[in-house]
Amino acid sequence: MDLKFTDEQNMLRDMTRNLCADFSGTDVVRKMENDPLGVPADLWQQMRETGLLGMAIREEDGGMGLNMLDCAVIYEQLGRHLAPGPYFPSTVMVAGALRHAGEAADRRTLLGAIAAGDTVVVPAWLEPDGGFGPAGVQLRATRRGDDYVLSGTKRHVFHAAAAQQLLVLARTGEAADAIDLFLVDTKAPGVTLTQQHSMASDTQYRVDFDNVRVSADRHVGAEGRGWQAWEAAMYEGIILLAAWAAGGAERALEITVQYSKEREQFGKPIGAFQSLAHYMADASAVVDGAKMLVLEAAWAHAAGKDVKRLAAMAKLFACRAFREVTHMAQQVHGGMGFTLDYDIQLFYRRAKQLQMNWWDSSYLEELIAADILDGDAGRTIPDPFTA
Repeated sequence: MDLKFTDEQNMLRDMTRNLCADFSGTDVVRKMENDPLGVPADLWQQMRETGLLGMAIREEDGGMGLNMLDCAVIYEQLGRHLAPGPYFPSTVMVAGALRHAGEAADRRTLLGAIAAGDTVVVPAWLEPDGGFGPAGVQLRATRRGDDYVLSGTKRHVFHAAAAQQLLVLARTGEAADAIDLFLVDTKAPGVTLTQQHSMASDTQYRVDFDNVRVSADRHVGAEGRGWQAWEAAMYEGIILLAAWAAGGAERALEITVQYSKEREQFGKPIGAFQSLAHYMADASAVVDGAKMLVLEAAWAHAAGKDVKRLAAMAKLFACRAFREVTHMAQQVHGGMGFTLDYDIQLFYRRAKQLQMNWWDSSYLEELIAADILDGDAGRTIPDPFTA
């Protein structure tokens, strides 16, 4: 593994850091909390102008065509600044699922619009009382003539009100993976959006589908292959989420170290007390470990290697590191760390939220165990929510 960054990667890191410093300060993060759209206009415009929205989309589809290591360098900076907005669900998850689903000309046009930031499309896949695996998808798509009719409910749909379309995972058969992908307009008759309030105060929605008619040309990819496309996109997406978490953990530690130098008790900085100093020393080792694992997973993907185990390990470890570091940071800050006046609580709440989203720790552990024990051969991954 060669992790010596290229000049281009250093430039991408510096550009993203400067962009976020100017347009994604904690004032912007706070302003976007529980916002119905959750899209900071200035940050979004800058991401459009710099091409960052197309970082993970191929050049032939209108994007920058960066490899996974390039993107991980960028996402680490986005995580350091807790950058809000629908860039991950739209330009990574939906774009990835569309790419893995096929090469239809109209899909390529849509990818170009997503890369340019002209169109936002977000995935609708998780369901109430469902799980992260294919068995959790129970929303039905029934064929009626030339159309499909969708009925059911999706939850934890990020930035649904800011999106023009939803990429919906729907069940079309009884087999475990008989799942298809459909593009549905957010303003289509029968689609109802209800905002949900979460621990991180990010922008999530419940989406109800009441006999929503979708024309057959809005079906994406080959029939019955929707889950395969979605899962392939997930393995790529969680590497970038791991990079985001590692960046957030590193920044939370920096904030805490600075606070420990400035806050005094008994006539000296609290960082001078051995117990607190050791907490931060341990956290430093955890953060560095998370960053290295993330970069290894990103490098392996860029090198064309199988990343199923590495991707799952990266998100599992980086999200755990983010949560543990921010928990320690709260302890060092004391009671004041839980007040809204201090920035550390912004990191703390997002750390736990990210750990529970986009394949949570339990599901990731099952994926890793399956790969370790038998290479996933003939093994069905038990979903803790549906098992």
